[in-house]
Amino acid sequence: MPSAKIIKSPVCNVTCFDQEKVARIKAELAKDEQLLPQLAELYKLLGNVTRLKILLSLAHGELCVCDVAHVLGLTVAATSHQLKLLRSQGWLSMRNDGKMVYYRVHSESLLKALRGDLSLLEERLA
Repeated sequence: MPSAKIIKSPVCNVTCFDQEKVARIKAELAKDEQLLPQLAELYKLLGNVTRLKILLSLAHGELCVCDVAHVLGLTVAATSHQLKLLRSQGWLSMRNDGKMVYYRVHSESLLKALRGDLSLLEERLA
């Protein structure tokens, strides 16, 4: 049986640091300290394929819950649950028209970011 190779991660061999650089970076991170938990929640919310599909579907325009459900191949109840999560975070707007409920993306910047991320992945995989 061949011996297993041990791969070491690169590590500094000398304990030292650039005090000015570290202080500058810490100050920059401190500016965003209150936003970072919210950013983590956003990534958690977007870390779901179904919710990503909903956002990308709604990028084409306003859709009723039934249409979104059919696009995704899910039940209306399951779709409504995902739409509620996205709406509670402020990413979707909702309107009632009689018995119909329509959703649309409330943030064009979110769609722009998602499209950019998709382009980045396509470049990486090419």
